Amino acid sequence: MGLNDPQWGKKNSGGPPDLEELLRRLNARIAALMGGKGGSGRGGAGNGGAPAQGFGAGLGLIAAIAALIWVGSGFYIVNEGQRGVVLRFGKKVEITESGPRWHLPFPIETVEIVNLSQVRTVEVGYRDNVKNKMLKESLMLTDDENIIDIQFAVQYFLSDPGDYLFNNRMPEENVRQAAETVIREVVGKSKMDFVLYEGREQVAATATKLIQDILDRYKSGIVVSKLTMQNAQPPEQVQAAFDDAVKAGQDRERQKNEGQAYANDVVPRARGTAARLVQEAEGYRQSVIANAEGDASRFKQILVEYEKAPAVTRERMYLDMMQQVMGNISKVMVDQKNGNSLLYLPLDKLIETSRAGAAPVGEMVPAVKPDVVPTSQGNDNNAAQRARDSLLGRDRESR
Repeated sequence: MGLNDPQWGKKNSGGPPDLEELLRRLNARIAALMGGKGGSGRGGAGNGGAPAQGFGAGLGLIAAIAALIWVGSGFYIVNEGQRGVVLRFGKKVEITESGPRWHLPFPIETVEIVNLSQVRTVEVGYRDNVKNKMLKESLMLTDDENIIDIQFAVQYFLSDPGDYLFNNRMPEENVRQAAETVIREVVGKSKMDFVLYEGREQVAATATKLIQDILDRYKSGIVVSKLTMQNAQPPEQVQAAFDDAVKAGQDRERQKNEGQAYANDVVPRARGTAARLVQEAEGYRQSVIANAEGDASRFKQILVEYEKAPAVTRERMYLDMMQQVMGNISKVMVDQKNGNSLLYLPLDKLIETSRAGAAPVGEMVPAVKPDVVPTSQGNDNNAAQRARDSLLGRDRESR
């Protein structure tokens, strides 16, 4: 700018800017943006009310646009599985379902979106990985005064968004502390072997119920869905000794099972043998008794007959005995009284002949009689022979 410029002193006087000029320029720019003519400032310089009227219209338009934006900020969308909690100056007003919604814009009302379908997980005794242990949380004392190392995870979801937002300052930490408290109580009332082996599922089920009871008393709006035992073992410092003890217990159980199997095999067999021996003894007893009774009955019958005819009965008994003794042999040697020679009786031939039906046994006796009994014998032998004949005749009659 040259020194001879007439406006040089005014533009560089260092005084405050003209407010009216600034307002005029602002109004001209707004009018240009809205489609008006910005060059009417010079021509209308004489009309003092025109700039003020244009400025007021621009401010009203800006206010209208701002109002529309403010009202539009109250629209929000709640997705499926979520709930919207409307807060008016920080106080809960309502809980909205899924879909497009509207509330009074900020700062009057705000909305907190809570996801009810999301499954949340809290880890106790470890973080992210079971190898990353938290010993302050995982080491617990059992009822039999043993220390075990437990890592587990608690899965939960939300049931009441209002209680979840207003009754919990740190919901995840509340669940973790409740789970740790409950699991220490359950483990403290159980034996070490029960927690590590056969009772893990029962411990998890009992702990789940107790955790839910605590959260319900706090009105936390949280529902525990599952407690998963990730790891349960003795501390690493005594792991080797514990493994030896477990192996010894397994060997003991194996030997007990083998002994039980052997007993199951031997005892029934011995009982069967004993039962068989008892039955055989009972059968033998019955047989002996029956034989004795039969012998006694036969003796009584022989006694009756003996009393009637003693000589005949003795002879009959003698013949029966000889028949019983010699019935199983094929050759018989008979020593004669008062004789020096032995006679041979072909009984086997006679038996075969009798079986073939050649002649009855009673008719064979006279045929062999001269060979068996010599004529040199006296009258006593003849009488005995006649007695035998008469007995054989009675036998044939009885048959």
